[in-house]
Amino acid sequence: MTRPLTALSEDERFFKDMVAKFAREKIGPRVHDMDRDAKMDQAILDGCFELGIMGIEIPEQYGGSGSTFMNAILAIEALATVDASVSVCVDVQNTLCINAILRWGTEAQKQQYLPKLASRWIGGYALSEPSSGSDAFALKCRAEKRDDHYVLNGSKLWITNAAEASVFILMATLNPTAGYRGITAFLVERDSPGFRVGKKEDKLGIRASSTCELILEDCIVPAANVLGEVGKGYKVAIETLNEGRIGIGAQMLGIAQGAFDHTVAYVQERKQFGQSIGSFQGVQFQLADMATEIEAARLLVYNAARLKEAGLPFLTEAAMAKLFSSEVAERVASQAVNLFGGVGFTKEFPVEKYYRDAKIGQIYEGTSNLQRQTIAKTLLKG
Repeated sequence: MTRPLTALSEDERFFKDMVAKFAREKIGPRVHDMDRDAKMDQAILDGCFELGIMGIEIPEQYGGSGSTFMNAILAIEALATVDASVSVCVDVQNTLCINAILRWGTEAQKQQYLPKLASRWIGGYALSEPSSGSDAFALKCRAEKRDDHYVLNGSKLWITNAAEASVFILMATLNPTAGYRGITAFLVERDSPGFRVGKKEDKLGIRASSTCELILEDCIVPAANVLGEVGKGYKVAIETLNEGRIGIGAQMLGIAQGAFDHTVAYVQERKQFGQSIGSFQGVQFQLADMATEIEAARLLVYNAARLKEAGLPFLTEAAMAKLFSSEVAERVASQAVNLFGGVGFTKEFPVEKYYRDAKIGQIYEGTSNLQRQTIAKTLLKG
């Protein structure tokens, strides 16, 4: 019998279990403090590098793991069952930053950045601006060519990993009158003259994941740091984000699974009316619905990842995976809080954090309505 497209191989299952074990043992004890302090523990990041999950698809010749996109998705999912903040850090590193350099970078850029990203550097992805969110290409950040370098001016908002990142893939426009065709992607290092990280946002969820403003004031970037072609930054952005959405789908899937796992354990321990609340049919039906939605989300996410790996069209499937997984994560986490009862509303138990973390999935890397728009457009085009 042919193995289903979404099934995992023995090696993939081993890899996912390895990351899950790391998450439980190394990240789990630090989750509460990182959430409270809104700060990533450096020891956790060091552990992610040591495990090889910060450069999953980077070829071994550049110091990476030489593994697959599917394994990147499995790592993101496994991490999110314990902590969504660490998960999104690994997600942005792999599906956005490294993916873009692998696809669009010159050989010199790969040699310069991939070994660092595999071993010690965190990457950031800078597209959003104060006036450019869902309208991603309404960019006001300007780039001007001068001799052998570019001068960048403007600001970026909502940039994940900004507090920790050493290099950013940053979009700026050379010619505002050209619309999206004036946009160019740049590799901007943290210590570039005229570059600084600004305000850190105080967020509802994924609090340990840094989200900051970037400020560019006559920032000097070498011409050799253009990623892809001049004026083709929109292509870099669109095609990278399409893959990134599968990563966010995996993160939301992990959140839902984590909240569900805690709930299944709790309803068997909590007793009311002389028996565990899990023995009540009403609770059992709720658990069945949660489990079914999680499995459906998993199939969507894995299917999109397999399509991408196979070089097949995956735009619609990626949008479906992100849309459905983010909504499932919110529903499952909300139901988890309900089944925990009063203690579920306190920070002494973990499910309230899953609930807070789930909300961002409907917003970043394309809102739920934008995913619906993408899906509908492809359907209408036949």
